[in-house]
Amino acid sequence: MHSPTRVLADIALGAGIAAATCHWWPRHQDEPADSARPKVPVPALPSGDGLVVVVNTDAGSEAVTEVELRALLPRADLRLCEAGEDLHTALREAAAYVWARGGALGVVGGDGTVNAAAALAVESHLPLAVFPGGTLNHFATDLGLPTLKDTAEAVESGRGGTVDLGRVTGDGDCTYFLNTFSIGVYPELVRAREARETSLGKWPALALGLLRVLADGTPIDVAVDGQPRRLWLLFAGNSRYDPPGFAPSYRPSLDDGLLDLRIVDGKHPFARTRLVVAFLTGTLARSRVYQETTAVRLRIDCVGKASDYTRDGEVGPASDTLIIDKRPRALTVYLPAGR
Repeated sequence: MHSPTRVLADIALGAGIAAATCHWWPRHQDEPADSARPKVPVPALPSGDGLVVVVNTDAGSEAVTEVELRALLPRADLRLCEAGEDLHTALREAAAYVWARGGALGVVGGDGTVNAAAALAVESHLPLAVFPGGTLNHFATDLGLPTLKDTAEAVESGRGGTVDLGRVTGDGDCTYFLNTFSIGVYPELVRAREARETSLGKWPALALGLLRVLADGTPIDVAVDGQPRRLWLLFAGNSRYDPPGFAPSYRPSLDDGLLDLRIVDGKHPFARTRLVVAFLTGTLARSRVYQETTAVRLRIDCVGKASDYTRDGEVGPASDTLIIDKRPRALTVYLPAGR
């Protein structure tokens, strides 16, 4: 817990940053991505008949969620995954049941829970109904499904589409990301921003978080597509994100086939100072220490001790070599009924 003195200092500094730079900070509200193309047939399930939903009770308020879901979809098969139970086992059993009998797989939880369900849905060739129910629901929001009612209506209407999956391969193992992959200090930057966002607002909190993270962090040594690099962070988004810079918030599309890459160099002299000045003055796009581009594939070779990486908020150990790419339109999902 932060001391009251530090909290007040953060608020004062954040307010000063906001006053100094608010003329260029993005004001675009977070918004759902456009519906995925092309449309694909998915089963319409009136009252949820044929839908098996795994509810991760660790992700939110399961009592309220269960009551609301039973009211919205009274014929759905709701399966609560309680604390201490294995989520992946519950999802595998649900997917096997749907595969054998027909219907669709549903999941209630945050981005990490939905990630696990998506991998099984792809493996089993099942449509996935994403119900928001966790601390972070970025993927559900980008689908245009911010509430349980929105997803329930999508399930009953039978409107579906396909979206891309980001893929991380290392040491023969393959994992997926629905939203983002990152290595370096980016996870710490996100946590620092979220810790202050309520009191300061997103952009002042981000600026202050950047100052804190760069003061305490250390660059990592990697090779990116064979080129030796010293980096503060490397971010890869599953499809292009807006706005530019350090707070990618929403995607115009979920099936553009691209990785959105944002890289901060740590090798240039005074890289930290240059980065902070560029961010605070709105000149990040022209900074020599910041790179923003797109790709369809990326190879990362760790130099020395491999760093951890983060995908959809879940931290995992990186192997010596990581391949980041896409599975275009691999996941079939339910989409909003009215779009």
